Amino acid sequence: MTSITKEGLFESAKLARELAVAPFSEFKVGAALETEDGRIFTGCNIENASYGLTICAERVAIFKAVSEGVRKFRRIAVIADSPKTTPPCGACRQIIWEFCGDVPVLMFDMQGNCEEMSMAELLPKAFDSGFLTN
Repeated sequence: MTSITKEGLFESAKLARELAVAPFSEFKVGAALETEDGRIFTGCNIENASYGLTICAERVAIFKAVSEGVRKFRRIAVIADSPKTTPPCGACRQIIWEFCGDVPVLMFDMQGNCEEMSMAELLPKAFDSGFLTN
């Protein structure tokens, strides 16, 4: 099983970010989720006038993969146009933990600078139903 390079994840997340629909915040985010078998599922944030219905890039990527029957993941990359790397929000941290477990999270800025943290670092003492990750 091949592993995608860090640069490959960066490029995939960057391309996904371009598809973001962010007319309210103008804060576009892209995500690239690497599966255990080396595939990539991407996502972008999609905003809605009823802001609570907005969905983040990380959840789009995860839900696309899960809806295709994928249940094993290697890592996830996130990119935003921000002066520093942007970690997943709290809701995404919970979804990543529940569906992906303690995977590495690669947080990129637009220049390709990367900060890597484990999900256990980003979400210490996480709630886990054990439904998917056990």
